[in-house]
Amino acid sequence: MPTPKFKPGQSGNPAGRPKDKTPATLLRKAIADDMPDVVRNLVELAKEGDVQAAKVLLDRICPPLRPQALPVVIETGSTLPETGGNVVTATLSGNVPPDVGAMLIRALAEQGKLIELQEMADRLQRLEKLLEARP
Repeated sequence: MPTPKFKPGQSGNPAGRPKDKTPATLLRKAIADDMPDVVRNLVELAKEGDVQAAKVLLDRICPPLRPQALPVVIETGSTLPETGGNVVTATLSGNVPPDVGAMLIRALAEQGKLIELQEMADRLQRLEKLLEARP
């Protein structure tokens, strides 16, 4: 069996990895050095009507607007399927935007799963009590 090149606990590179010499670090430094000129040029181009330059600047400065849903009024039914039907009807009639209707249907489906789990837990508890009561 060949002997190991280095003894255990002894590094083969005692000086360690060279700092700030990786290609990514060098590129970041080069970009950072020229960044004020790049930004100044982008601003000038945007002022001259360059739409792409303006978009680059705006994308970095202004966060994109998030859509905000308006409140919707939908009649709740006596059961989840009835309420779901009301949501579908309101969506198909145009009273509720399709994305909001889809979110409401998903919420009703999740609520249905929660109810189903609770009913199963209750049923299991009743069965366990019956089994405990058996002689």
